[in-house]
Amino acid sequence: MQEKRGWPFWLAVSIIKPTLLTTTKRTWIDPERLPESGGCVVAMNHLSHIDPVTAAHLLYDYGRLPHYLAKAGLWKNKALGRFLTAAGQIPVERESGGAGAYAAAVAAVRKGHCIIVYPEATITRDPDLWPMRGKSGAARIALETGCPVIPVGQWGAQDILPPYTKKPLLFPRKRITMAVGDPVDLADLVDKPRTMEVVNEATDRIMQAITHQLEIIRGDTAPTERYDMRVHGDRFKDRKKTS
Repeated sequence: MQEKRGWPFWLAVSIIKPTLLTTTKRTWIDPERLPESGGCVVAMNHLSHIDPVTAAHLLYDYGRLPHYLAKAGLWKNKALGRFLTAAGQIPVERESGGAGAYAAAVAAVRKGHCIIVYPEATITRDPDLWPMRGKSGAARIALETGCPVIPVGQWGAQDILPPYTKKPLLFPRKRITMAVGDPVDLADLVDKPRTMEVVNEATDRIMQAITHQLEIIRGDTAPTERYDMRVHGDRFKDRKKTS
């Protein structure tokens, strides 16, 4: 059974989708791999601040409503809070840190929602825009709930809004490509104790699956070593301070 599309989705679609249709060209590869119903995590690489919008376009086109974790402070505006709540978005208290986000995401998946997660947790710093070293959120949600993790590689959003810029480049129309993979196989890990070794293995499988989908799109091979900001630093640091 598919989720009910309430008024916030119809409102957002009426505004955003025509804009996307006139400013982008879309290639969806194997979108039928998205589950038709039930709780799941869609794990994607992160290229631009605008790619949550293009990701929502993919999911909406194929019958799923995207759910994101959002800062609870947004709910302080009553009108915005009402809209976000009606849209099924998930408030996370900043003070609770990762634990709050994790608990909220687990609860949402158990309600049958489709959660979009960017395991890198930020826009990639890799010079060639390959996925970086992932964080464990998507893996932990999947191991706790047993839900499928659907890997998606995406390319093109960075041409609309390059990292840490404010002015979108809407014309000429940009090609947005997303490749949907089969669920990541975590069956042998679900019943194991949640040791760091198990969580790291699950995270690595998810990142490998995302990267493979991006390799399909780009027709190229990713580096064997993932970019790691703890080792290689943040090459956008100065740009972030002025954005």
